[in-house]
Amino acid sequence: MLPNAAATGPSPRRGLILLTTGLLTRLDDEELLSVIGHELAHLMGKDPIILFGIIAGEFILRLTVLLPIVAMAPLLYVLIIFWLIFFVAKFFEARADLLSAIIIGRSDKLAMALQKIGYRRFERGADRIFSWLFWDPHPPLYFRIRRLKKLKIRKVKSPFFESARDVIQGFIDSIRSS
Repeated sequence: MLPNAAATGPSPRRGLILLTTGLLTRLDDEELLSVIGHELAHLMGKDPIILFGIIAGEFILRLTVLLPIVAMAPLLYVLIIFWLIFFVAKFFEARADLLSAIIIGRSDKLAMALQKIGYRRFERGADRIFSWLFWDPHPPLYFRIRRLKKLKIRKVKSPFFESARDVIQGFIDSIRSS
């Protein structure tokens, strides 16, 4: 009954979208459509296969080129490299939010869906800087909701780079406000 959605697969034609019963019962039709748009954006951008490639590439580098560094400080290596991988994954999540808002045309509905889906995490009110440091591929909910509410629907030249810039700026802003 937990509200959740996920996308997997190598391409939009061969991809799958998972929607839980909890999601179907909590969201109205427009909110559900915006979440489906978010998951389709992951498939359109080939995010699952790209993230798999990043993780596989790190694994190969760890066992070859980076092995001396890993041997000297394995715990430090794991903490840093996995934080970096999860931080880069936040770019893909932010891009999926942006593309869903552009394609569906209702950024407010995706923001409302995120509030409903993540209400427990949102209620906890974790310190903003720490919400960026977790091993979570999603940017913090407060950032995603605020970004969607301020979003003006327009044509975007490079959704990935715009989203990466927004995520980095959100992270920097959280450091400044701490």
